Amino acid sequence: MTRRGAITLGGLAAVCAATAADSGRPPAFTAADIGALPGVLLPPAPHTVMTALDVPPGRDALRAYTMLSRLTRAAPAGTQVSLAIGASWFDKAGLAGVRPSALAPMPAFQGDVLDAGLVHGDVFLQVSAATAEPARHAADAWTRAVPGVRVRWQKRGFRPGGHVSGGRALARNLFGFVEGHGNPSFQEDPSPADVVRVPAGAGEPAWAVGGTYQVVRVIRFATRLWDADPLPVQERVMGRRRDGAWLDGTAPTGRPAFADDPDGRITPLDAHTRRANPGTPGVPAPRMLRRGYAYHEGPDAQGMLFVAFQGDMERGFAGVQRRLAGQTLDRYTLTIGGGYYFLPDPSHGEPHEFRSDDA
Repeated sequence: MTRRGAITLGGLAAVCAATAADSGRPPAFTAADIGALPGVLLPPAPHTVMTALDVPPGRDALRAYTMLSRLTRAAPAGTQVSLAIGASWFDKAGLAGVRPSALAPMPAFQGDVLDAGLVHGDVFLQVSAATAEPARHAADAWTRAVPGVRVRWQKRGFRPGGHVSGGRALARNLFGFVEGHGNPSFQEDPSPADVVRVPAGAGEPAWAVGGTYQVVRVIRFATRLWDADPLPVQERVMGRRRDGAWLDGTAPTGRPAFADDPDGRITPLDAHTRRANPGTPGVPAPRMLRRGYAYHEGPDAQGMLFVAFQGDMERGFAGVQRRLAGQTLDRYTLTIGGGYYFLPDPSHGEPHEFRSDDA
């Protein structure tokens, strides 16, 4: 094991120990899980740099990804790094036949106004750290080191009030609400590792088993409009109290009795959280690990860098996003960028070793 790997595993072991102490039982998520998906399963660092890259076609596409992969595996201690691949990379590399089945350019969902300069990318690099500068320096250095690579778009984010509670990574978004209570917990089943990994037998190429689909959304917030509304209105739009508790008094990590509120008198039917997970028969509960970062580039250019990891796009982001169409929160938000990517399990080797047979 490398020194960096030992530091990373040691950090996760400490987190697991702390969350186990809170609950009085061992965590379901262990340090051994981290090796499969670097930059995903650790609680997120306070600062991040997200860089979507375009690469040259043909063998140069393979070479660029391979060089980036090797550079990021030697990342400085204290950084969290992930390197994912977009659908266009497989086309450029001549590997369309082994592309994961749900990997495609991110579509425009209802209400989106996507900026062509802020979507997609052949490769997606995310570097996170305790402070902003190490993440930015690492991302920029690796990008400059690989011939032919061009930055398509880049965003910097931060997690206000980020901390771990009950085995869940929480933070407060720029609307003032705590995010993350709905995530899988390190202490419970299914663990984050179970939720994010592509399982065997799902019809995916064999090399994709154990990897994860990564969704990125650049969401602009109308903070002035939001701040003009009183807190009770904001809470009914979200479907939760500002601290994460449900409107019917249920604890943040519990499930409200929506069946006892069929008309939405307590939690409106078009509230964000109720649309996302209504708890009704035939609507599966979401299975994804969400990592929200705030970004602030000016009074009218601020919001959230939403990231979701999942083993099944339909049980994860895609199904949830369709249910959110028409939610009241749409009045205050606008998705302007992002993309769909796939993060391989590095134990499957370099891209030229990807196999096309189904697992």
